[in-house]
Amino acid sequence: MLGSLNMDISVTVARLPEPGATVLGSAAAYAPGGKGANQAVAAARLGARVRMVGCVGDDDFGTRLRAALRAEDVDDGGVRTVPGVPTGLAMITVDESGENMITVAPGANREVGDGDVAALVSAPETGRREALVISAEIPADAIKAALALAGPMPRILNLAPAPPSSGDLLAGVDWLVVNESEAASVLGRPVDGLDGSAAAAVELAGLGACNAVVTAGAHGAAYCARPDEGRSRGDGSTPGLAVTVPGFRIRAVDSVGAGDTFVGALAVALAAGVPAQEAVRAACAAGAAAASRPGTQSGMPHPPEILAATGYAWPLTPDPR
Repeated sequence: MLGSLNMDISVTVARLPEPGATVLGSAAAYAPGGKGANQAVAAARLGARVRMVGCVGDDDFGTRLRAALRAEDVDDGGVRTVPGVPTGLAMITVDESGENMITVAPGANREVGDGDVAALVSAPETGRREALVISAEIPADAIKAALALAGPMPRILNLAPAPPSSGDLLAGVDWLVVNESEAASVLGRPVDGLDGSAAAAVELAGLGACNAVVTAGAHGAAYCARPDEGRSRGDGSTPGLAVTVPGFRIRAVDSVGAGDTFVGALAVALAAGVPAQEAVRAACAAGAAAASRPGTQSGMPHPPEILAATGYAWPLTPDPR
């Protein structure tokens, strides 16, 4: 995993504030987060062996974030502590329906560079590396350097948030994962609902991503392979045509972290050889289960919790570490 590590500061409110408004909420809660770290934890809880690469500051938050990774059996050997720079912060407001708004102060995440990308391939070998997941709360140059790494492992890029001029990142990406708003930012037009996500997935695949996934929250997700990816995928999908995967009906409690759970779950399933369409379905189930539980990393599910929340049996046997 290459991406961000943030300390999340969360407040629950009755309703999200309008511009210029002030609302009263619960006492602030502090918890480990950052899209990169979240995706690492999500993958680890679903049985993957995970190495995290990124940056934290030389402060208490940075120490706590690294400890939280180790507690989840995530290798933090690729996490660099940057002197004199604060750890990234995410300020999260969640309403009673589980919807959220997030403001991020990147801090040390802006320090991720070539040396950190090199750590992706310089670690002691502990087994075959089967997937590289990259999230976008780090500098675009680091993302480009990671995408240029040679090797057989699929590169999964989560453009969240979608940086300016992100279209040049799509060429050759094995798997692109975005939500509706991120797809809209890349494409320069609105994307709404499952049908809109399907159309966006086709367009994103046409822009160069080998496989494009657009998530639509509780509605599910859409997946499309690039037209020149071959005539048959062996999973019922046809290159150049989108496949929609309906969401799972759950009682949403907290949607923060559901998207990161989706990405982590998708990476685990794809790395294990699960066919694309079923991998997207498995990721939808994991994301739905996360939304049914409070907390970000703390709410990320293990396989039995996915089954309990959605009725979907996780298709892989977790590593018995």
